[in-house]
Amino acid sequence: MKRFFFHCYETAYGTCGIAWSEPGGICGSQLPEESAAATRDRMRVRFPSAVESATELPPAVRVAIEGVRALLSGEVRDLLEIELDESGVPEFNRKVHALTRQIPVGQTRTYGELALALGLPGAARAVGQAEGSNPFAPIVPCHRVMGSGGVGTGFSAHGGVQTKLKLLTMEARATGQQAAEQSSLF
Repeated sequence: MKRFFFHCYETAYGTCGIAWSEPGGICGSQLPEESAAATRDRMRVRFPSAVESATELPPAVRVAIEGVRALLSGEVRDLLEIELDESGVPEFNRKVHALTRQIPVGQTRTYGELALALGLPGAARAVGQAEGSNPFAPIVPCHRVMGSGGVGTGFSAHGGVQTKLKLLTMEARATGQQAAEQSSLF
């Protein structure tokens, strides 16, 4: 039987959370809520069987925390070295997550572009739903996926679209780009 754990940690954007299983790996990540207590509460709701861990963290968890901290500090980090436990994630969502992880820091794609890359040109809405239920933000950088025409649509993290745009602006600066200079992956 898997045992689940979570840990909250400080970043330049506030308190983030991470959850993992033994022996399965990273099973969730959480962007900051309005306070450290709210992030902790969110982790308890998302992972009710998880035990909060403040002791020695497994190496893979430390790597993930360091990567998220670096990304949220404005470093160009793709976080592809972080192995995810997607055993509880539907197959379609896993495919969307894999494509989303390939979007370079400082770049954006639309839901339609990801649907087209999946070979499902009419599935933009389904891609949006998969991004909206992403349990790994910002490791799976769903903030880099926009509505048609590059419009910033809903974002489930605290602060909504404003948080999404803040992350994109920070990433564009980190890569020396302006948002208008972002190019397509496909």
